Amino acid sequence: MDWTRILTNVAGEAFAPATAAYAMAAIGLNIHFGMTGLLNFGQAGFVLLGAYSYAITAMAGWPVFASVLAALASAAVFGILLGIPTLKLRGDYLSIVTIAAAEIVRIVSRSTSLTDLTGGNSGLSGGDGYKRTFESLCPFPDGTTALGPFSYSNCAGSSWWLRLCAWAVVAIACLLVWRWMRSPWGRVLKGIREDEDAVRALGKNVYGYKMQALVLGGMGGAVAGIFYTLPTSVQADAMGRTMTFNIWTVLLLGGAATVFGPVLGSVLLWTVFMLVKTVLRDLQLEFLSSTQSEAFSWMLVGLTLMLLVIFRPQGILGDKKELSIDVR
Repeated sequence: MDWTRILTNVAGEAFAPATAAYAMAAIGLNIHFGMTGLLNFGQAGFVLLGAYSYAITAMAGWPVFASVLAALASAAVFGILLGIPTLKLRGDYLSIVTIAAAEIVRIVSRSTSLTDLTGGNSGLSGGDGYKRTFESLCPFPDGTTALGPFSYSNCAGSSWWLRLCAWAVVAIACLLVWRWMRSPWGRVLKGIREDEDAVRALGKNVYGYKMQALVLGGMGGAVAGIFYTLPTSVQADAMGRTMTFNIWTVLLLGGAATVFGPVLGSVLLWTVFMLVKTVLRDLQLEFLSSTQSEAFSWMLVGLTLMLLVIFRPQGILGDKKELSIDVR
């Protein structure tokens, strides 16, 4: 077993674009759940809308920043439309509605009637041209660069340029969350999380604050959708219920209501998953095929989440006095 290769792959996964995308989506979910107490189980819907909005507008010839604004706008509109009828719901009722909303978005986007726009079941691939505008901004020369054991393309695909941009955006998002948590606005959100009736009694517009949190967190998910699909393709089924489960795993693993919890959770989840999957594949066990080894890796992830919820519900970086899982 080549441990050098295995550990290199695992370390590369720690700063991969997909890892950054999940961290960004979990930061958005942290605004929903960690700061405001909203049980949103439809974060994948925001991710999907962001990915499609960016890809469609980029294919239409829009500049990168205009396409990013389109992704943010689509998430904001979806958040408002979702929040107007649902934000008066609490706990598991809200979670059911958000799951349904995300599934509606996924099913509509893969509809054959929208094949000319979204690609239908096939989605949108890199050959459709939505990556060119982003790659054209790359300041590095064409080719491949090796830094230590890591060697990636400079501009195309899962490149150094994409990784740099993705993690820079994650760092900016962490800074914003840190500032928001310490602002009067953030303290109102925490008050809503703990006892929204008490906050309402103080004269605060609880509904308005919830709407702001839902829209901002959804916009974070839309940005995650951009970075998630830039190295691969836009596939509606890749951004469904499983993605929402993974985002929640990332958030709960690192710690909700913390600044760096989503980042730590994303790095730990995907590096450990890559390590287990690679080791099982290299062992070449007769009773475990490559497909079964990946499924077994996910079983271990699910078991870890169960144990985490039972024995440390606040997550690795979370404060038990401030937040634990409570769906009342």
